Amino acid sequence: MTRLHHNRNWKIEVFGREHGIPHFHLRWPDGRASITIETLEVIIGNPPTAILTEAREWAKSNRERIWAEWRNLNRS
Repeated sequence: MTRLHHNRNWKIEVFGREHGIPHFHLRWPDGRASITIETLEVIIGNPPTAILTEAREWAKSNRERIWAEWRNLNRS
C-alpha cells in the first residue's frame, strides 16, 4: 500500500494485488471509497461531496503519478 496524498480530512492510497478496474482508495474519518483512475468515478462508497470534489481535483492533477503507482504495485 502506498499513500499518495493526505490532508486533514482525507487521504488517497493505492494497494497492490488489486483486481478489477484500476482504482485508488479514498479514505476519510467516517468511511472509504474506491475511485477509478481513468474516469474518477466512484465504484464503491459514498464520500461526502466536499471531500470527493477535493480528492478528484488532486487526482486529476496527479493522474500520471497514480497510474505509475498502480502499475508498480499491480504488475501481472
